[in-house]
Order: sequence, then structure tokens, then C-alpha cells
Amino acid sequence: MKIAVLNGSPKGELSVTMQYVKYIQKKFPKHSMTFYNISQNIKKIERDRSAFDTIIKGVERADLVIWSVPLYVCLVPSQYKRFIEMIGELKADQAFRGKYAAVITTSIHFYDHTAHNYMRAVSEDLGMKFAGAFSPDMFDLMKDDEREKLLTFAESVYTIVTNKSAVTRSFQPLQGVKLKYSRTPGTKKIDQGDKKILVVTDAGNNQKNLLGMIEKFRDSFVREVGLVNLNDIDIKGGCLGCCQCGFDYRCVYTGADGYIDFYNTQMKTADILIFAGSIRDRYLSSKWKQVFDRAFFNTHTPTLPGKQIGYLISGPLGQIPNLREILTAYTEWQKANIVDFITDEYASSEELDAIIEGFAEKMLMFADKGFISPESFLGVGGMKVFRDDIWGRLRFVFQADHRFYEKHGYYDFPQKDKKAKDMNKSMIAATKNPAAREQIRKMIKTEMVKGHQHIVATK
Repeated sequence: MKIAVLNGSPKGELSVTMQYVKYIQKKFPKHSMTFYNISQNIKKIERDRSAFDTIIKGVERADLVIWSVPLYVCLVPSQYKRFIEMIGELKADQAFRGKYAAVITTSIHFYDHTAHNYMRAVSEDLGMKFAGAFSPDMFDLMKDDEREKLLTFAESVYTIVTNKSAVTRSFQPLQGVKLKYSRTPGTKKIDQGDKKILVVTDAGNNQKNLLGMIEKFRDSFVREVGLVNLNDIDIKGGCLGCCQCGFDYRCVYTGADGYIDFYNTQMKTADILIFAGSIRDRYLSSKWKQVFDRAFFNTHTPTLPGKQIGYLISGPLGQIPNLREILTAYTEWQKANIVDFITDEYASSEELDAIIEGFAEKMLMFADKGFISPESFLGVGGMKVFRDDIWGRLRFVFQADHRFYEKHGYYDFPQKDKKAKDMNKSMIAATKNPAAREQIRKMIKTEMVKGHQHIVATK
């Protein structure tokens, strides 16, 4: 069997994920693997068509394509995302059609499922047959039982490809947006006072709907609303995954381009942030992914706390709940307030106009009140993953996170709650008595609500 391995790590051969693939190669030597370092060489692939064509020819020769990639901010790295975009731009889809695909990622299990959903959807959009996905912890290769799982996964994929087995499909083709939006200038404008509002976008001149939505939003306010186009920011490249920022938030790109200054002086100083983009390959653009990835110079420390964040998105977001989940999770673990998602999936321009006007009012009202909605599982669960790993095995790498987490009470481990420990100890002891256990069982419902009822009655 011929296998094309598309390596998504910016670190090339030093990729942790690649070691999992190399282990499979060692244990199944009869199959031939050809490796292509996509993310590490993305700039060459972009400027040199022959470099891109070499990869595509390798895919054409393969029976199986393995997307091997580390996870960066709920998805694949921006460099890998850019390559996926190029497949469509350069009309290379046909090389992937009918091929079997498998995904191998490594991570600390922070939204690995959203990255896998994305890669499976991309594979199916390309007409590939999805043979399986494997999502280990980055250090699982060191464990005997986890290596066995890896080999069982590889064997299952190889069996599917060898037998040319039929596979299921999880994601249906996307239906495009029909609306050609034409905004109507608003007659009612809101005075935002001293609130700083910033719209960040990557919109090009051909993205008429998105540009119209941005201008409609900006036109809703009395005072000028800031606008930054990411294409005007000097960004030399994507996150390299080097973790040099872990000690003191100092990025390897420091002083080399304009991204860090943009993030610190504009993103972090705004009261209201609007992220505006168009859907490409079931996400936003690779430029937007680059922005999210490069913000990792702050490592796992929230840097947009207390801000109101809203999204203006052109494209079929309603058909991509995975993307909505990613953006919601990003906002929540930043300790910001996600106000709403506005898309151009409406029947008429008039309806979208009214939606954007209401959106603007809601943004300002929440900003005035300093409102931050309680986090859902997306924010709470994600931050607990960070908390536990920074406390434990990753502390020496991400010392800056550790100092921040200690200072701000992020290490809220339940075993440290003395009141809860004492209560549990006494109540567990009480339930060893059968009569007391039955009495407590009857009281649980009323006792759980008693405090809440008191607040409702007296406050």
C-alpha cells in the first residue's frame, strides 16, 4: 500500500505527531510511506507551483492519505489550513477524490474533537473516504497500552483500505448563501460614549456581503468605529510551536513583525471587538487562523477578559455548528462575553439590516453594564484542561502561565475546599446509619433548593 503522509507540524521532522506515524511505519514495514512537510514549507509551497505539484502527485499515487497534524487553538495550524485552501484555489481536488483518508493528531485534548470534525469534513468535501481518526495525548506514545491502541487503529485503517471497504459519511456538502446583501444606511445611531469599538477583518474587495455587514455595523454608531484589516498588518508567519513564549510571554517573532504590537495596542485595548470574516473550508480564512495561533505568545493566559466580542460572518455558519463551537470556546476561555453571531443567511437585506442594528445596541448595552455571561462547559471544561496541565507536567515549560494561574486563583482544585471536605466527611459518616441515610435521602430535594428559595424571597 502506498501512503502519502501530509505532515502539518511547523517543526517538520521534530514533530511529536510524526513520531506516532513513524512508529506505525516501523511496525507495518510492508506499506510504503512518503512524507511531505506541509506546514514547515508552506511559504515555498505558496510561491513555487512545482513544490505544490510534487505533493499533489504524491497524493495521486497514494492509496491512503494520512493527515498528520498537531492541534493549534481548536484546529490545525494556520500553515496547514493555508495548504487546504490552496487545494481548491489551484483546482487540485481531483487528486484526493476517491482516496482513503485518516487523521492522526496529538494534543493535550483541548478541543481535539473540533479539529477532528474539521479534518473529517474537509476530507469528505474533497470526495475522500474517511477511514478513521486517532487523537492521543502528546505523551501517550510512551505507554505500552496506548501504543497498542495506536497499532490497532493503524491495522483497522489498513484493513479498510486493503478491502476497499465502504465507509460512513458524517458531513453533508455545504449549501451556499443566496443573499446579495445591500445595506441601507441607518437613521438611528447609538452614542457609544468613551467605549472603544474595533472591527477586525480580513475582507477583500470581492467580499461584498461581508464589507456591507461591516459598514452597516459601523454606521450604527455616532462616533467613528475603528477598523483594521488583517491584510494590512505585518505578519511574517504563523505560530511555530516552539514554546519559547512559555517562560515570559516572549515570542520568537518579537521585534520581527507587527503582530504583537497590533495585538497589545489594539485588540487588548478595545472594549468591544467585532471579528468579521468569510467562511473558507468550514472555518474562517487561514489569515484568521494565523491571528488566533499567533496570539499564543500569551500561551494559556486569557488576554481579552471583560470584553464584548461579536462575530460578523459571511457564509453558511448555520450548517457548521463545529465552527460556532470553536469560536464560542475561544471567547469563553478568554473570559470575554460572546454577544452573538451575525451571518448573511437571511432572506432579505432589510431583515439583515434590522439584525445588525439590534446587534449593535446589544453590544453597547452589555459593554455599559460590564456584563459577562456565565461560562458554559466550553469555557469551564477547556480552562480545567489548561489548569491541570499547567499545574502538573507542563509547568516548567509554561512558567508564565503558572505565575498567572497562582496569582489569579485558577488552581481551584476541589480537594482544597476545606468546607466541602468537612461537609462530605460528616455526611458520608451519617449515611452509614440506615435510618439516617433514609432521612437524608428524603431531604435532598428540599435542602438543595432551600437557599435559592431564600434568595428569591428576600433579595
